[in-house]
Formats: sequence, structure tokens, C-alpha cells
Amino acid sequence: MIIIGHRFIPSFLQEHGSFYHIPNIEAIKNTPPNSYIFLEYSEENLDIIEHMRNNSISFCLKVEDITQIIYATNLGASFILVDRDLAKTAQDLANNYLFDAKILVNIDKDEDIEEFALLGIDGILYTDAIIKINS
Repeated sequence: MIIIGHRFIPSFLQEHGSFYHIPNIEAIKNTPPNSYIFLEYSEENLDIIEHMRNNSISFCLKVEDITQIIYATNLGASFILVDRDLAKTAQDLANNYLFDAKILVNIDKDEDIEEFALLGIDGILYTDAIIKINS
């Protein structure tokens, strides 16, 4: 299980960089080169997603349903962030279709790790690991 943003397990962030939530393409310039861009899936963000794909920028898409999970993997997301109630279904889809993307669930407390480990979820993402970039 990948653990991203835990207070005493910094290895993922040290090796790969942080997750940066951006509002537009211009904001990408304000992120370090080894970072992941974090974006909520919506049709309004397709231009940003296309820009990231064309420039080989790794990104994480937050999705809300099964259709968006399928879109996210086909759009080239490295990570797909889902809500708790969708986690098992998302992981089953990823395993069945051999997604390249890893399924993540957002958590706030350590007690949630066991639940998602038992479900076989690829990883967890602590809320504090997402850095918001305004411009």
C-alpha cells in the first residue's frame, strides 16, 4: 500500500514530490518539476488534462463515479482519487482492467489505514499532502 503524506513516512513525497492542486494551466509553472498535479475531473478541466498529457506531466484526478474512473485511466492519470464509498469498486475495476493508474483514497486519520489495507486499495493520500496553488 502506498502511503502519501503521513507525518513519519515521508518516503513517497521525498522520492516523487508533492501533489499540487492547480486552478489552470498557468499554475503548473509554479510547481516543482518532480511533483504531481492534482485536479478534480470535470469537462471544464479537459484542456488542463490534455496539456499535462502532451507534456508528460504526472497527475492525479479526483473522480466521483465509475464512468469518471474509466475516463481518468483513459486520460492517462497516474493516480485516481476516489471517495471511501467508491474505493472497493474502483480497485476492482483497476485490478480487472489492469489500470496503469493507482487507486487512492483520501484520509485524515491513521485509523483509516487498516480499513483500506484490508480492501486491497493501492494507496491512501492524507489531506495535508495536497498543496493548493492559486496561480
